[in-house]
Amino acid sequence: MNARTAKRPRSWHQRAGLPVRIWMVLLIVVGVMHWALPDARWLLVHMFTIGLVANSILVWSQTLGERFLGYHLPETRRRPHLIRIYVLNLGLLVTIAGMQTVLWWLTTIGAVLIGLMVAWHAVALALLIGEAQRHRVTAGEGRAENALSVWFFVASASLLPVGAGVGAALAYGFGDPLQAGLVVTHQAVNLLGFLGLAAAGVLLIMFPRLLGETTVPLRRRPAALGVLVAGIAVICGGALADRPVVAAVGVGVYTAGWLVVAAPFVPAIVRRPPRTYASASITAALMWLIGTLVWYAVVLVSGPFVQDRLSLLTIGFLAGFAAQLLFGVMSHLLPTMMGGGEVTAAGKAEMDRWWLWRVLVINGGLLLWLLPMSSWVKVALSSLVMLAFIVFLPIMIRSAVVALRVRRGETAAPSPRTPQPGLQAVAAASAIGLVLAFGVAMGGTSPGAQQDAAAGVTPTGQTTTVDVDAVGMRFTPETITVPAGNRLVIRVTNRDTMVHDLVLETGEQSGRLSPGDSATLDVGVVGRSVEGWCSIVGHRQQGMVLHIRAEGGTDDGARGSGGHHGGPSATPPTVDLMADPGDGFRARDPRLAPAPGGTVHRFTFEATEDVGEIAPGVRQTLWTYNGTVMGPTLRGRLGDVFEITLVNRGTMSHSVDFHAGMVSPDENMRDIGPGESLVYRFRAEHTGIWLYHCATAPMPVHLAAGMFGAVVIDPPDLAPVSAEYLFTQSEWYLGGDGEPIDADKVAAGGVPDLVMFNGYANQYMHRPLRARVGDRVRMWVLDAGPNEPLSFHVIGTQFDTVYKEGAYLLRPDRDGPGGSQVLDLAAAQGGFVEMTFPEPGTYTILNHRMVDGDRGAMGTIVVE
Repeated sequence: MNARTAKRPRSWHQRAGLPVRIWMVLLIVVGVMHWALPDARWLLVHMFTIGLVANSILVWSQTLGERFLGYHLPETRRRPHLIRIYVLNLGLLVTIAGMQTVLWWLTTIGAVLIGLMVAWHAVALALLIGEAQRHRVTAGEGRAENALSVWFFVASASLLPVGAGVGAALAYGFGDPLQAGLVVTHQAVNLLGFLGLAAAGVLLIMFPRLLGETTVPLRRRPAALGVLVAGIAVICGGALADRPVVAAVGVGVYTAGWLVVAAPFVPAIVRRPPRTYASASITAALMWLIGTLVWYAVVLVSGPFVQDRLSLLTIGFLAGFAAQLLFGVMSHLLPTMMGGGEVTAAGKAEMDRWWLWRVLVINGGLLLWLLPMSSWVKVALSSLVMLAFIVFLPIMIRSAVVALRVRRGETAAPSPRTPQPGLQAVAAASAIGLVLAFGVAMGGTSPGAQQDAAAGVTPTGQTTTVDVDAVGMRFTPETITVPAGNRLVIRVTNRDTMVHDLVLETGEQSGRLSPGDSATLDVGVVGRSVEGWCSIVGHRQQGMVLHIRAEGGTDDGARGSGGHHGGPSATPPTVDLMADPGDGFRARDPRLAPAPGGTVHRFTFEATEDVGEIAPGVRQTLWTYNGTVMGPTLRGRLGDVFEITLVNRGTMSHSVDFHAGMVSPDENMRDIGPGESLVYRFRAEHTGIWLYHCATAPMPVHLAAGMFGAVVIDPPDLAPVSAEYLFTQSEWYLGGDGEPIDADKVAAGGVPDLVMFNGYANQYMHRPLRARVGDRVRMWVLDAGPNEPLSFHVIGTQFDTVYKEGAYLLRPDRDGPGGSQVLDLAAAQGGFVEMTFPEPGTYTILNHRMVDGDRGAMGTIVVE
C-alpha cells in the first residue's frame, strides 16, 4: 500500500462532526415519516434544535474560533473537545427521552449534562482567546483582528446552560402564566441567545466576504454584542414577570442589535445579488429573522402569554432563519475544509446545484404555509419544503466526493452544470403549483362542493365576507345571511380557551384551531341554506352550529349530510359479552396498593386519544389519562399533598377536576390545548374515595369516553384486611367501529351500550379474581357515571362493613350482627364494603341493577 492509497487517519473535525451527520440523517428520516408519527412536529423541532444545531455550533465555533484567532490547537489537545461533544449528545438523548416520557427528573438529568458540557465549552473558548493572544504577542504578530467575534461564541455558549435549566423547569411543569413565561424565556435564551449570538459572530466576518466584500466592519461588533445580550435580558425579565409589553420591548432591542449586524450587508447584497446557494440561503435567513422578530414582538405586545400563541415563532425562526442559515453556512464552509484552490471551487460548484430552485421552493412554500389554508394544502406544502431541505444531504455528499477526487488528483475540477436561473424559477413555481393543486384536490374546496352550495343559482359576481368567532360553545354570529348568488368567504377565529374547528356540510373545513388561530373558508357561490358545526366530539351537541341562509335563494332541505360531527358515522360494532377476549388479553389489575410513604405525591397524566378495546372485539376511540379508560388510581392519607402535571398529547382541549381537592377551579381545572400542560396541586382535607375526571365541555362526553379515575384517601382507623380491590363503574355509548363515543346518545341521556368495571366490560368474568376461605376482603367502589347508578353486590356473601361518602354506615364492632347486601351509589359517589368468604366457590360481583349487570358490570372471585 503506497502513500497515495493509504487510509488517512480521521481528523478531530471528522470525529467531532460525526454526531452532526447522524442527527441530519435522523432528521431526514423523521421528516419523511412526519405525517405518520405522533408528536412529529415536537420531535422534529427538538431534533433540529438540540440535536443538529447544538452540535453544529459546538463544532463550528471551535473551528472558526481558531481560524478567527489565527491559532490552531495541536491534535494532541483535541481530546477534551471530543469528550464535550459526545457527553453533550448523551445529554441530548436523555433530554429527548425525558421529554417524550414526560419524566421531569430524566429531562433534568439530560439538561444538567448539556449545561455542563456547553459551559465547559464556553470556558474553553475564553481560555483559547487568552492563549492565542499570548502566542501571537510572543511571535510578534500582534492581536488577532477577529478575536472579538469569538466572544460572540463565548456569550452564545454561556447562555445555553441557562436555557437548559429553564427547559428542565418546563418539564417539571408550572401553571400559566409562569409556564408560558418560561416558554418565552426558553425561546429567548436558546433560540435568540445560543443560536442567534453564534450566528451573528459567524456572519459578521463570513457573510461580507462570501458576498465579495474585502473589508469587515470591526467597530460594529462590540455594539452589536452588547445590544443583542441586553435584548435577551429584557425579554427574559418581562417573560418571568408576566409583562408581555416589557418582553416585546426586549424583542425590539434584540432586533435593533441584528440591524447593527446586518446593516453593512445591505449595500453589499445590492451591489452583488446572491448567485450561490450559500449567499442566497443566508440572505433569505436574515429576512426571515427580522420579519419573525417583528411578528413576535406584535404577538407579545398583544398579550397575554399563552403557549399556543407563542408557538408562532417556531416556523419563522427555525425553518425560515435557523435551518436556512445552517445549510447556507455549511454550503460555504464544508468545501473550504476539504482544501483550497480547485478543491474548494469544485466542492462549492457541487453545493450550488439547483440552488435557486431550492431557495425559491423553501421560501415560497413557507410563506404560503403561513396563509390560512386547508390542512391538506399545508401537508403538501410542508412536504415539498422538507424535500428541498432534504436534498442538501445527497448534494453535500456529492460535493465531498468530488472535492476529494480533485484533491487526490483523480480528476480535474468539473465545470458547473446547474440549470439556468430562469429554468430553475419556472421549475420551482411549477412544483409549488402542483402541490397546491394536490392539496386542494385532497381536502380543499372542490368544484363539486361549490356547485352544491350554489344550487343552480345565477352568480352575481359579488363576494360576501363574514367574520365568525368560536367562543363559549357557540359560533358568533350563529346565523349568516348572504344574498343568493354571492360568493361567501368565512373568516373563522377561535377566541375560546379550547380547540375548535368549523366544518360545512358542503365539505369545506377549517382544520383544528387552537386558541387564537384563524382560518378562511371559501364556500363559493351560495344559493341555498348550508349548515356548519364544530366536529370535535360533543361540541355540536352543545350548540356549536352555524347556519348559512341564502336570502332570495332556494332551500332543498339538505342538512348535515356531510362531515363527521361527533355522532356515529357507521353502524356500532356488535357486542358479544360472552366472547373470550383472547389469550393475549390482560385484565386491569383491580388490587389496590397501600398508600405510599411520604406526604407529597407527584404524578404525570398524559391526555391522549387513541383506538382501543373496551369489550371483546369492540374497538373505539378512547380519550384517556395515560392511555387507559380509567386513569391511574391515586392513594394517600389525610393531609397528604398531591401534585399532578397534566400534559395534553391529544388533538383537542382537555382538563382535569379532582373531587378530592378543595381548590379554585379557575386555574387548576382550566382547559389546556394540544401540547400544553398545567400543574394541579391539592391537599387531602377529607377521607373517602373521590372521583376525578375531565371537566372540558361537553363534560359527560369526555368522562364517558374514558377520562376519569379514583383517588383514595384512607380513613385514619382503617383496619387491616387480607386484600383490597377497586371497582370503578363507567358507561359507554358506542359509536362506529374505531370511532369516538356517540355524543348524541350521551347528550340525550340515553341507554348505554356497555356498563363496565375498570374500563372493560366483563373483564373479571374472563379473568376472575382469587381469594382463600376466611380471607377478609375490602372492595372500594366508585360510580364514575356519567349517568347510571350503581347497586354493588357480591352474590353468595354479605357485607359486615359499609363505608359510604366519608362515613361508616355499618361496622361489626359497633352494629353487632347487622349486615348489608348492596352499596348503593349515585354517579360520582363512592365507598367501600368488607366481607369474608366462609366456603370455597365462585362468587359473582355485579351491579344489582340487573340491566346494567347484563351490559358488562359483572365479574367473579374464585375462593379456594
